[in-house]
Amino acid sequence: MKKQKITTFVKELNLRMKKEPIISLRYIHILGTVVFFTSVSSLVILLALYLNQRLKTSLFLVEDYHTLSSNPLTSPSLSPPPPPRRSSGSNVSDEELMLHTAMVPRGEMVMNETHPKVAFMFLTRWDLPLSPLWEMFFKEHKGFYSIYVHASPESTEEPPDSSVFYKKRIPSKAVEWGKPSMMDAEKRLLSHALLEPSNARFVLLSETCIPLFNFTTVYTYLTRSTRSFLGSFDDPRPMGRGRYSPKMLPHVSLSDWRKGSQWFEVSRRVAAEIVSDRRYDAVFKAHCRPPCYMDEHYLPTLVNKICPEMNSNRTVTWVDWSRGGPHPARFVRKDISVGFLDRIRLGSNCSYDGEVTNVCFLFARKFHVSTLEPLMKMAPYLFAL
Repeated sequence: MKKQKITTFVKELNLRMKKEPIISLRYIHILGTVVFFTSVSSLVILLALYLNQRLKTSLFLVEDYHTLSSNPLTSPSLSPPPPPRRSSGSNVSDEELMLHTAMVPRGEMVMNETHPKVAFMFLTRWDLPLSPLWEMFFKEHKGFYSIYVHASPESTEEPPDSSVFYKKRIPSKAVEWGKPSMMDAEKRLLSHALLEPSNARFVLLSETCIPLFNFTTVYTYLTRSTRSFLGSFDDPRPMGRGRYSPKMLPHVSLSDWRKGSQWFEVSRRVAAEIVSDRRYDAVFKAHCRPPCYMDEHYLPTLVNKICPEMNSNRTVTWVDWSRGGPHPARFVRKDISVGFLDRIRLGSNCSYDGEVTNVCFLFARKFHVSTLEPLMKMAPYLFAL
């Protein structure tokens, strides 16, 4: 019955269209118009969604730009404020420190361009067991270096006032290996060092580090370089790319991801970029969890993202990973010899400002306190005294 009614309706409709062709054409025209405007509306909606997303991204970038632009780190004409007092306590907040650091000159310009300083930043657990070797290294070079020590807040021992390390400790906080607190401590050291306008280069060291050359060689090597020395490379292995998390998108992609040594040396401009970063710091703290370690990936990735042309992509601190495991080899008294040290000092080839050299490492680690005596005996040879 229904089928017959439908058939009858179709026949009547055909007859009507034959009798009223103008009306049917009008219907087709209206239908076409409706389809056209529906399509246009869909395209407009899609375009609006796209522009909205682009606008959010642009605003995010503009916000970062204004943060940096309004940050007097980019305005070297401003005078730095009085720096927070150094102490062994932790009463100075990181926020207060960043506020002070934001008022210092940024870029390669330093207050003392004739004799720019190298900032030696020691990230230690307790004291400095190899300090006598460093005392000999720094001797008679006052005015060409600054020293900053970040030790455990529980450590209150102060070296004698005749030591170059006397009252060089900064307000510190507890640091855990493999945790973001390690990176916070490195930024804390950089922030304090940036408060000194004469500091042009910044090197991070540990209590197990030793200098491989005399002060003049190290100073000249660093201050004459046009690039920083921060290890940064693409590691395709599970311990490299395998630690990347897609949750870091869109800020950090797999192609951005880098790995490198924790122990770096950077120019003043790169140091300021590291301290002023907030975006990538937050991304790493949220998504770089064991087996991802922030101190091995954050700075290499950050520098690769924001200023790759300023970096040599290698470190000047030698370590031995040949034995495998989560930590590099540690050397004791019996390991120390002139031949061993010379292999570290002169046994490699690398690029230094576009030229090939066999002086690739200025420092080495990890050296046990038992190595101090033989090292002190070899100091006249190492330091060409």
